[in-house]
Amino acid sequence: MSMLVTKAVGQLRTAVEEAIARAQGKGELPQAELPAFALEVPGDRAHGDWACNAAMAGARAFKCAPRKIAEAIRGNLELDGTYFKSCEIAGPGFLNFTYAPRFYGEVLTDIHQLGDRYGASDFGQGKRVLVEFVSANPTGPMHIGNARGGVLGDALASVLEAAGYQVEREFYVNDAGNQVNKFANSLEARYLQIYKGEEAVPFPEDGYQGEDIRQHARAFAEKYGDRYVEAPEGERREALVSYALPQNIQGLHDDLLRYRVEYDNWFRESTLHKDGAVGRVVELLKEKGATYEKDGAVWFKGAEYGSEDFVLVRSNGVPTYVVPDIAYHYDKLETRNFDMAIDVLGADHHGYVPRLKGALTALGVDAGRLQVVLMQMVRLVRDGEIVKASKRSGKAITLVTLLEEVPVDAARFLFNSYEPNTRIDFDLDLAVKEDAQNPVYYVQYAHARVCSILKNLAADGVKPRACAPEELALLTAPEEVELIRQLSAYTGEVEGAARAMDPARITRYVVALSTLFHRFYNACRVKGDDPALTAARLYLCTAFRQVLENGLKLFNVTAPESM
Repeated sequence: MSMLVTKAVGQLRTAVEEAIARAQGKGELPQAELPAFALEVPGDRAHGDWACNAAMAGARAFKCAPRKIAEAIRGNLELDGTYFKSCEIAGPGFLNFTYAPRFYGEVLTDIHQLGDRYGASDFGQGKRVLVEFVSANPTGPMHIGNARGGVLGDALASVLEAAGYQVEREFYVNDAGNQVNKFANSLEARYLQIYKGEEAVPFPEDGYQGEDIRQHARAFAEKYGDRYVEAPEGERREALVSYALPQNIQGLHDDLLRYRVEYDNWFRESTLHKDGAVGRVVELLKEKGATYEKDGAVWFKGAEYGSEDFVLVRSNGVPTYVVPDIAYHYDKLETRNFDMAIDVLGADHHGYVPRLKGALTALGVDAGRLQVVLMQMVRLVRDGEIVKASKRSGKAITLVTLLEEVPVDAARFLFNSYEPNTRIDFDLDLAVKEDAQNPVYYVQYAHARVCSILKNLAADGVKPRACAPEELALLTAPEEVELIRQLSAYTGEVEGAARAMDPARITRYVVALSTLFHRFYNACRVKGDDPALTAARLYLCTAFRQVLENGLKLFNVTAPESM
C-alpha cells in the first residue's frame, strides 16, 4: 500500500479499537480482549472504501450478536482527524467506511510529489533476488514459450524491484551436456556431408534438422575449408561447436534485446564443470549421507526429502542432467548468497522442482528460498484457428518471426495479461488491431488522450499547476472519485503482484485504470468556466498520466503521446 493508504488504514484500525474501548468503558460491551480483526477493500466499492469484520471477530469474546457489537462500535466511533468521513453497518455486522474528500486530494498530491517513484515501496526490505528466465537452449532459435517466459520474467523482476527488492536478471546458458553433444553431432554430420556427400555420412537420428545447422556448417567450411575433414573427431567437433555456439548465444542475446529483455548475467553451465562445482555437489551429498549406490550408479535418497529417488551419477561415471542444475542452484543460494532465487519454467518442469528442492534440503539449504513460477503453454490463433507455422516462411513460429508480425508492445502486453498458470491462446489478429478491443491499444490510447488534453489546454494558455486542498476538494463527481480511488491502489497492486509473483496484476490494473480515465473524460469536461475546477481536473489528468506511465514501465511497454 502507498504510505497514504497505509496511514489511512492505521487510523481506521486505531479508531475501531478506541471505539470498542469506549463502549466497554460505558458498559455497552463486556470487558474482554478483542481478537484480531481484518480490514479489507470490499469487492463492491458501493459498500464503501474499507470493510471491517471486528464485530464478527468479537462475537465469541463478547458473547454478543455481531450486529449489536457493530452498533456499539459505530456509536462510539470518532473519525475526526482521520481520512474517513462515515461508517455504515451492513449485513450481519460488517462495518463499511468511506473516505473523506481530503483523502482524494492528498492522493493526487502524493503522486505529484513522488513522480516516477510513486508505487515503489520497501515491501521487499532490500532482499537480494535472482530471477532466472528464458534460459533457452542455445542450439536453436527461441520458441513461443520463450516469448512468454521472456516478458513474464522481465516484468516480474521489475515488479520486485518496485516492491523494494534488489533484483538481478540471469540467463542460464546450457553450453554443456547432452544438448551440446547433439549439437556437435549435427554440425559434424552437415560439415562432412559437404565434402563426402549425404549418402556417405548418415545424419544422426536424434540430430537437429534445422536449416541453421546447415548454415553453420557451410559458413565453417567457407572459413576453414576441408581442414577438419580428416582431423581427429574430438578436435573437429570442438572446432565446430567453438565456432557455432557463440554465434547462437549472441543470437539469443540480440533477439532478446529486440524484445526489450536485458540480463545482468549470462551464466554458463560449462563454468560449473570447469571449476569442479558439479563433482563437488555430488561429494557433498555423499558426505551428508543423502546418497546410495545401486548397480554401479550413485542415487539420491529423494524419498527422504520430499521427492523420489533418482540417479545422480550413471554407472559410466557421467553425471545426469540434474546434477549441474543442483550445483547451479547451490551456487545461487550459497556461493552467491542470494536471499531468494526465482526460476520461471514451463509447466512440464513440475516434476523436476521437488527433485531440485529435495537436493537443496539435503545440502542444508532452505528450499523455501527457491521459488518456481510455472507457466502454461501458448497457442497461437489466427482467424479463430490454431497456427503452428509462420505465414512467410511456412516454418514453426519463433520469437523472431512473431516479432515480424506483432509489435513488441503488443507482444509484451498481451503475454503479460494472464496469470502464469493460465494457458494462453495468443490472438495474432487482436495483437495488431488498432481499436479498443486490443488491450494494449486501449491503454496506450488513454495515455495519448491525456497528452492531447494537456497539449490542447497548453495551446489555450492553461497549464498544470499545484492545487490547494480546497481546489482538489472540488473533485466530487463519481467518475473523478473512482479514478482517484484507483490511483490510490497502485502501490498495493505492485506489492500484491510481488507477493503472488504475478506481474499480470499490473497489466489488469492499467486496463482498469484506463477504463476509469475514459469514463472521466466522457463525463467531465476538463476545461470549464471555473478556473479552480479546471486546475483540479488538470492536476488529476497529470496524476493519471504519471501512474499509467509507471505501470507501463514495469513491463517495458511504451506510452505514446499521440496515436
